[in-house]
Amino acid sequence: MTFRQLAYRNVLRNRRSYAAFLMASVFSVMVFFVYSMFIFHPLFEEEGLQLLAVRGMFIAEIVLYVFTLFFLFYSMSAFLQARSKEFGVLMHLGMTKKQLSKLVFFETLILGAASTAAGIALGFAFSKFFFMVGREIMALDYLPLYVSWKPFLLTIAAFASLFIIISVISVGFIRTKRIVDLMQGYWKTEEATQVSGLLSILGLVLLGSAYVLAAMVSDQTVYQMVVIVPPLATLGTYLFFTHTIHFLLNIYKKKKSIYWNKTRLVSLAEASVKLKDSAQMFFIVTIVSTVAFLTVGTLASFTSYTGDYRELNPLSLIYISFESDNQENEHISQLVAQLEQKELAYDIAPLKIKRQTSEFSGNVVDILKASEFNRLAYTLGYETVNLNKGEGLFIPYSKESLSQLTHSEVQTAFMESDVPISISTVYPHILFPSHTLNFNSIVVSDSDFEDVSEPLTGFSQGESDFTYYAFHIPQWTETIGIGNDLAMAMEKAVQAENFQHVNFFFENPGDDYHWFKSSFALLLFIGLMVAAVFLLAAGSFIYFKLYTGLERDRKQYLLLVRLGMTEKELGKIVNRQLIPQFFLPWIVALMHSAFAFISLQVVWDEFAELSILGEMALVLVGFTIAQILYFFLIRWRYVSHLQAS
Repeated sequence: MTFRQLAYRNVLRNRRSYAAFLMASVFSVMVFFVYSMFIFHPLFEEEGLQLLAVRGMFIAEIVLYVFTLFFLFYSMSAFLQARSKEFGVLMHLGMTKKQLSKLVFFETLILGAASTAAGIALGFAFSKFFFMVGREIMALDYLPLYVSWKPFLLTIAAFASLFIIISVISVGFIRTKRIVDLMQGYWKTEEATQVSGLLSILGLVLLGSAYVLAAMVSDQTVYQMVVIVPPLATLGTYLFFTHTIHFLLNIYKKKKSIYWNKTRLVSLAEASVKLKDSAQMFFIVTIVSTVAFLTVGTLASFTSYTGDYRELNPLSLIYISFESDNQENEHISQLVAQLEQKELAYDIAPLKIKRQTSEFSGNVVDILKASEFNRLAYTLGYETVNLNKGEGLFIPYSKESLSQLTHSEVQTAFMESDVPISISTVYPHILFPSHTLNFNSIVVSDSDFEDVSEPLTGFSQGESDFTYYAFHIPQWTETIGIGNDLAMAMEKAVQAENFQHVNFFFENPGDDYHWFKSSFALLLFIGLMVAAVFLLAAGSFIYFKLYTGLERDRKQYLLLVRLGMTEKELGKIVNRQLIPQFFLPWIVALMHSAFAFISLQVVWDEFAELSILGEMALVLVGFTIAQILYFFLIRWRYVSHLQAS
């Protein structure tokens, strides 16, 4: 039998232990290959949403590669530790360390080749499905399946190099071991767990501090907390699993009336040993799970923004003409022609806006005429206003401003035109996006509006006034492409920082909505795939720990059966050993994510005043259900292996 044949038989013989490793590796290769198929697609141009897709998936591939490297490194080291007796026997029979290293190298390459081939095959088989999803997300007319050597070569080269690196590194674990150490086996953990009381308390303090800081974050401190909280939580998590848990278990063991109770003694004694040995694994699973939760949760929160986008942008098209805009009529006619060409119903409400300085606050105020404002309100289906001479009405620019202005009363005057105004009410709806009008905007009666005859201080007659064209289009999401030339002219002026020939402002919320919705959906699609790899790997870490100690656990199980333990009692012992391994890091990850989402909510409040509670709850509940199902699956397999003679 050659070394290659021996390596092949070893892989087949240990296929049960390698199952989770292969599954996670194959899935990683499949995701990597699918992203490569998107990146090299010949229809993707370097612009717009296609550019976002290419860049997003390229970054995701880098993250996948680095994480898979770490995952394989950890899992291979666990497998080699679990097979230490086997390696000890081989070396005792005369196999040299060089030959043993060669054997491990061949085994790793066999696993790598099988994972890469299966992942590429599955990736190509499901590429058509992913292209269909991508086509819908990016609103492309078609996104056909294609065949190119580039995705295959990139995937093979990436994972071939990755498995070679792991093969070389894995060999190092064996070379440093003596035969006597290998023959003793993997499990040499002492029953007594030495922990530091100081570090145990420090772990709780760090976690508590991180949670308090995250809960108390504000608009002013949110960006500082992003730098401070993660290191505190990470270090606190590590100390929690390496010291705090064992410190609490030791306290619990001292209460003999509780500890010395039926199967509880056996369960906790064994759990204490396994918790000590699995401390670093718990830390890794917690961090990986938290990253996965935050990735999906953050991207899912974007859907809240797209859901409330229409409420924050009630107008369908916006065109603002300033004093020196000589193409005003031409541009409006062009927009109308494009709407009619698409057979979209529309209504235009032009508003003349004047600017004055408020005597009360000293700020610049945008002034709207009541009759023109009422036309727009009626078009949008909102109530009209009735103002007497000398009365004014606040125009809210956000939900927060609406609540703040509800109980505000102001007696002021327009300094330039000396027009007194009393303002005591606010319009109950948001009609204008905040960036298109001044934060200080009011509606006045027609007679007061006509009395405002002087320009804003520092401007000549008419220079401070502008015309606001508000378009209402019932099918506002169908306005994609309308006014593209105006938007491009504005974009070029911004890039060149030259607005000499651009004396207008144009915005197409329907087009922007399509961009936001498609971009967020695409990012969520990318993030879900990466998070799935993370969570599968996190579950695999637990799987590895269970099966590396399976031989020892089976011996203990048989011993307990001989001592007279019933099947029900054995079930309790198994549950008390498995539940902490599955759900302890999961619960800590959920806690980390919950407080991180509190900080994220502050960011969203500052940006768009949105609530992401529903999305966050859906993400956490969904992942928890998946973990529970995974627990029952692994428990079933674990118990069946224990009971196998």
